[in-house]
Amino acid sequence: MSAALLTTGFMVASQNAPAAPAELTSTYEYEPVAASVIAENPEITRYEERFLALYDKIKDPASGYFREFDGLLVPYHSVENLIVEAPDTGHATTSEAFSYYLWLEAAYGRLSGDWDPFNSAWESMETFIIPGTADQPTNASYDPSDPATYIPESLEPGDYPMPLTDGVDVGQDPLADELSGTYGTDEIYGMHWLLDVDNVYGYGFCGDESDDAPAYINTFQRGSNESVWETVPHPSCETFAHGGESGFTDLFVDDPEASEQWRYTNAPDADARAVQVAHLAHEWASEQGNGAAVADSVANAAKMGDYLRYSMFDKYFKEVGDCVGAESCPPGTGKDSAHYLLAWYYSWGGALESAEYPWAWRIGGSSAHQGYQNVMAAYALSENDALRPESPTGAEDWGTSLDRQLEFLQWLQSSDGGIAGGATNSWEGSYNEPPAGTSTFHGLFYDEKPVWHDPPSNQWFGFQVWDVERVAEYHRVTGDERAGDILDDWVPWAIENTTVGTDGDFQIPADMEWNGQPDDWTGTPTGNPGLSVEVVSHNQDVGIAAGLAKTLLHYAAATGDEAALETGEGLLDALMANEDDLGIAVPEVREDYSRFDDPYESENGGLYVPDDFTGTMPNGDTVDSDSTFESIRSFYFDDPDYAQVADHLDGGPAPEFTYHRFWSQVDVATALALHGELFGDEDDPEEEGAED
Repeated sequence: MSAALLTTGFMVASQNAPAAPAELTSTYEYEPVAASVIAENPEITRYEERFLALYDKIKDPASGYFREFDGLLVPYHSVENLIVEAPDTGHATTSEAFSYYLWLEAAYGRLSGDWDPFNSAWESMETFIIPGTADQPTNASYDPSDPATYIPESLEPGDYPMPLTDGVDVGQDPLADELSGTYGTDEIYGMHWLLDVDNVYGYGFCGDESDDAPAYINTFQRGSNESVWETVPHPSCETFAHGGESGFTDLFVDDPEASEQWRYTNAPDADARAVQVAHLAHEWASEQGNGAAVADSVANAAKMGDYLRYSMFDKYFKEVGDCVGAESCPPGTGKDSAHYLLAWYYSWGGALESAEYPWAWRIGGSSAHQGYQNVMAAYALSENDALRPESPTGAEDWGTSLDRQLEFLQWLQSSDGGIAGGATNSWEGSYNEPPAGTSTFHGLFYDEKPVWHDPPSNQWFGFQVWDVERVAEYHRVTGDERAGDILDDWVPWAIENTTVGTDGDFQIPADMEWNGQPDDWTGTPTGNPGLSVEVVSHNQDVGIAAGLAKTLLHYAAATGDEAALETGEGLLDALMANEDDLGIAVPEVREDYSRFDDPYESENGGLYVPDDFTGTMPNGDTVDSDSTFESIRSFYFDDPDYAQVADHLDGGPAPEFTYHRFWSQVDVATALALHGELFGDEDDPEEEGAED
């Protein structure tokens, strides 16, 4: 009897098992709201008008951003199905998308006073991507004194499956008893990160091949160098019905006694964003005298934040600080296994009821990336009475986390202004010894590219924006000088590397290269003269451009900085000039789609399946050592967009697509709404023209 644990990265999600399959419909009723809201609100600004127009476009069933299930909407990752990034299809969805769905409806509630759509979004999230009782059935067997069996990680997918290692002492889980005592349940209240919305893989509920959708699935499982191109999609509920003799567990964990099991992984940045948005909804509804309208959803956000503390702890609850050697690094007791940062994940699982012996496990996350930190969520959970968790120590932990996150960003800020990768308590996922001279932060080791190596997780400018936008909002709300100091260096660097032209032309940073490392953290920022960053490419990522605009608007509102306001408004105007029938979008050339048919050990590294593994996907696609990304996703061959990919694989040009990612559209929409909230019609060029 042993738990086949998730060894790295994400896992995936499904729905709270309904009594009968949800009815799938591709259309639903929606009445446009822009005209009525504008008519009822004479003070509405031109940017807010554009928000409402984009809101109607996103909610229009003809646009294709949502699928409806029994009266609830589930957002797709993108309108287009053929798109490969973290999700391997556009008609999957993520906890990230649900958090943005909440944000869209919160911004609408501020303008309209109608909070039913926000509450409906929370209900959809709770129904479909927070595992329910039927999805996590054996939590009562969880032992907080022995939370999980240790499994070492490897950087390379080709080293998997990795062995269960019973001789390594793990620490004690200090949250389980407190949470079960507070909420009267042993279940976890957190989102799983990935859903197969259309059940295209066919796993259904708990791998039973039913039509139930959305279905909980997972992809990433095998080390930092496992890109999406090297993943094998598998059900979060493993019944051995598909894959090989033990389902798909033999690809990941060497466990000869593997049991039928369930397992989920939380992406903490998404849950934190949901909390952040619930805080905004509470503030806006309360200003309207309507706080009671969102009280239940806000209370659930506080509960989610309570469980989100699992991301503050080392993966195996070992002591945080100078933790080297799986056998020698001491197991934690109490909170000494907490780093108080938002890690890349936390995860939980257990045996299905069919197993001979019930068991359950939980793990935290040892590695923290700067892009996942959310000081606004920490502020809300520690300072906003409506969001303070009910548990005895939840608010206190989040207060500690708020300070620790700000320190973390100060420590990671380069001499140029950009924020470097992150830190880990478990070098290379196995508590290995880091290179000599590696700098430290509260005993954590500096990690240039935490968790992701293909592509490097410190490369994408988007993680800069997502994190620093929250710092800018926090600074505007609180005036915290620590946040202001971070922004005073980051904002000029971002503006210097951003250009806004005419007729919708703009360029923002895309990829970055890093040199050096930060100084050891002693409690006071040093300016890190030995750490630098260079922007090596630019692009027109509409979602990140909108996030950058929001960051600059928050900063301008707090400081009066004219360059930040001018650049932020310039980006908004440029984005609006790139509107099409479905939203805001620009064409993208996808040279990486050459990896669709990469065999293992190709130049890029293709899909690895051990020679002794042979299995099948639910539709009959063979999974073996000859498999490629596309061969186990044969549904793509019927996608009309695949013709461009096939031509590229035959030597043609790299395909070009115009994608409409849900989160990107919401980032643009909420940026438009934010301008109206912070600046009204100040310096409105249309009004100035009317006066002239």
